[in-house]
Amino acid sequence: MTTNSFMSWIGGKKSSRDIIIPRFPLYYEKYIEVFGGGGWILFAKPPGNDHEIFNDANSNISNLFYCVREHSDELIEKLRYVLNCREDFDRIKHIISEKAEIGDVQRAANFYQLIRYSYASSCDSFGGKPHSMWSNFPLIEQASRRLQKVVIENKDFEKLISAQDSEVSFFYCDPPYFSTEGYYENVGFTTADHERLRDSLKNISGKFLVSYNDCPEIRELYGGYEMYSYERLNNIRQRFDGGSMFGELLIANYDLNERLNTNQQISLFEMEENYGDI
Repeated sequence: MTTNSFMSWIGGKKSSRDIIIPRFPLYYEKYIEVFGGGGWILFAKPPGNDHEIFNDANSNISNLFYCVREHSDELIEKLRYVLNCREDFDRIKHIISEKAEIGDVQRAANFYQLIRYSYASSCDSFGGKPHSMWSNFPLIEQASRRLQKVVIENKDFEKLISAQDSEVSFFYCDPPYFSTEGYYENVGFTTADHERLRDSLKNISGKFLVSYNDCPEIRELYGGYEMYSYERLNNIRQRFDGGSMFGELLIANYDLNERLNTNQQISLFEMEENYGDI
């Protein structure tokens, strides 16, 4: 069952999930979401029988996901009477630069409050917009059920890829985009890490799919791999430049059309069975 995430996050893939998931490989037994963020792809993909791993180097994100899975009732109670005001926001926003201990429900509640009441989910600037925290409680409960069999990690991407690689592994990577590294200072992703990610994926036994902004630097970095480009609305520029589009790029070490082609063949076969020769 396809579900929505319980949280928004910088670079979330809500608008791209219907483009990305049909380009997953046909077969894998282990799904690893390396840069989890809001988990929009994880929540949108069918749970199936694959072994699922959600990872984010940001300990506040990993802790929030863990607490949603293991302590959803307690988390909701701590969120029930939080205030949508600048004073309360400023009181707790220091946590975005501090490491979280996995299992800290109060910190998870504070972090979720920052996400929901900040401007564009930045966690550092108060949004000042009306929002009922209670409207999120059904999403948290739904996410808790969906995450029950998901392993939640808080590792550097290179260590995670090395530890989880196998012939049946599939890594979906949605790293900070090229030239946007400054938005992710709290996890220390630098310009050099784009090359480190490419090198980590270069010789794996499994398959990978990477989402990036479509730019010459990334096309050169991943030269020789399968690529698929598309455009989506630029949500930030939309505020002052209506209809502005943003180029996205999918990169893989397998045929990005294999699932799409197989589904088309199955549809044609079903049509022939149902209608025969006309």
